[in-house]
Amino acid sequence: MFRLGLTPAHACDYLPDRQSRSLVVVDEALLSSRAYDFFLAQGFRRSGSHVYRPWCDRCRQCVAARIPVEAFRPSRGQRRVRRLNADLEADWVVTDRLNDEQWALYRAYLQARHGEGEMARASRAASDAFLFSPWASTRLLELRLGGKLVAVAVTDEQPRSLSALYTFFHPDHARRSLGTLAILLQVEAARAEGRTWLYLGYWIPNCRKMSYKAGFLPVEVRRPEREIREERWERLSSAKEREGFLQRL
Repeated sequence: MFRLGLTPAHACDYLPDRQSRSLVVVDEALLSSRAYDFFLAQGFRRSGSHVYRPWCDRCRQCVAARIPVEAFRPSRGQRRVRRLNADLEADWVVTDRLNDEQWALYRAYLQARHGEGEMARASRAASDAFLFSPWASTRLLELRLGGKLVAVAVTDEQPRSLSALYTFFHPDHARRSLGTLAILLQVEAARAEGRTWLYLGYWIPNCRKMSYKAGFLPVEVRRPEREIREERWERLSSAKEREGFLQRL
């Protein structure tokens, strides 16, 4: 039995005019990949070794999202992304920390995306602590162009699922849509390995940088309720169903 705690309210990282709180797993020493699979199915997520889910007083914008990999079919635009990146080589690497090459790419990405923000100032040890966990089974999807590392997708593996934790790429290749490509390759890996879902984290419709997750169809979403036991995963198979869900959110 895991105990849960509630954090104090703080400024939301995604919707600047709102306050955020999180429900967190207290007993981190009991966590494992199998236990995390259960928590993912309840709408939780990890940051380092901390497993949490948004639990805000008057906001329901953080919607857990996952792709049912057997049913997923890429859109025309997503197939175009695959063709655009046909010159890239993809490989999986199992590790528990960033090597020098990966760290240099991570730093370049954070400087371009987050400037002088807290993440961009994080030390190498702090960054490893954010991306990895002693209890998680984590591997990296590396994308290379002519041997040069251009993107890394940090991916957790659980018995029934993969979870897309964080993707970073070289700023010079932003037009390649490498984040989208990484998700497509993670879906393919999950399907080939006989897993059921690829977890995407939170779809936040009113946050531009997090709204892209609803572009993968079908997608399963979990509308936040006041009681976790009242929540259900709902499959959205079309843009029309997605818009209908937004109207009910």
